[in-house]
Amino acid sequence: MSTVKRLLCIAASIPMISAHPPIPTRGNSFDWDSTRYLLAFGDSYTYVQGTHGYPNFSFIGDQLNFAYDAKTLLTNKIVQNQTGTAEGGPNWVEFLTKCGLQEGLTSPLHCERQLWDFAFAGADISVEHTPLHHNYTISLVNQIAQYKQYGHPVLSPKVNPTETLIAIWIGINDINDSAKYPVHFPTFYNDLMATLFDSVHVLYALGYRSYLFMNLPPLDRTPGNQATPTPSPNATQVSWFNGALQHHADGFAAANHDANVLVYDAHSVLSDIMDHPARYGVVNTTDFCAGYDQPDIEWNYEAYGCPSPVDTYFWFNSGHLTSHVHEKMVDDLERALKRWK
Repeated sequence: MSTVKRLLCIAASIPMISAHPPIPTRGNSFDWDSTRYLLAFGDSYTYVQGTHGYPNFSFIGDQLNFAYDAKTLLTNKIVQNQTGTAEGGPNWVEFLTKCGLQEGLTSPLHCERQLWDFAFAGADISVEHTPLHHNYTISLVNQIAQYKQYGHPVLSPKVNPTETLIAIWIGINDINDSAKYPVHFPTFYNDLMATLFDSVHVLYALGYRSYLFMNLPPLDRTPGNQATPTPSPNATQVSWFNGALQHHADGFAAANHDANVLVYDAHSVLSDIMDHPARYGVVNTTDFCAGYDQPDIEWNYEAYGCPSPVDTYFWFNSGHLTSHVHEKMVDDLERALKRWK
């Protein structure tokens, strides 16, 4: 039966606990505890480095090297080091699956909950709406097309769709790249979501039935946006984008009665961390450590003018969250997923 699962976050006074129980649904077939596989798509908030990926951008391949064979995929390993994600350490899908957390190389095949990550750093939804950041960037639409053509035939004998969660976090680049467009933004964001869900239907046709969508973080509160009276994107744009995502997720679930559609309110959770940083071990929400990308930053942070370690900051750099913040968000996300038994 149709299930639209809104994973709503917390009231501001209680850290990391969902504010309200999910709205009752007519079906309840999703079980996080029995989920053995996570297929991830998105941008730099989600990408992990692979031994067969484009350095600093992907787990496997790029737009100029689109095809891969079974051996390449199945021997690929997640790289965990300072540059293995865009966060200086593990990101949310690694914390969620506990796959690839260890320093060094990890095969998804060796994880209890396997992480197959096809996100590409710098991705937007589609060139139909915004240009590629680089000629090798794989857009969200093309990530899914690539997976359909090359990934699914390899993984389908091994990855049972009934034990699989599709995770999609996309839109950070879209809203940043288009923030100054001379368009009616509610309509533009609706068009973006229509394109996104056309690709979600591709995954649905492959047999996948459980979907997790992450809404946008408070991008109006990046260090740069906090320093200006005219943030871009602004809070209204972020709200419109997130509203369009929810609307299309509702529509997708209504049209596909056997689909589990989970929309997680990452925006509210991350906003709560910014509003109450001490509760989460965060001391700086307005700036980032200038030496974040230096090889000795973990222990030599003071040499770069940073009064405390990088993992005490909310922002890793001008637009990414620290690994610590990813971990704190996942504390709540996993509890929310477990409620859907």
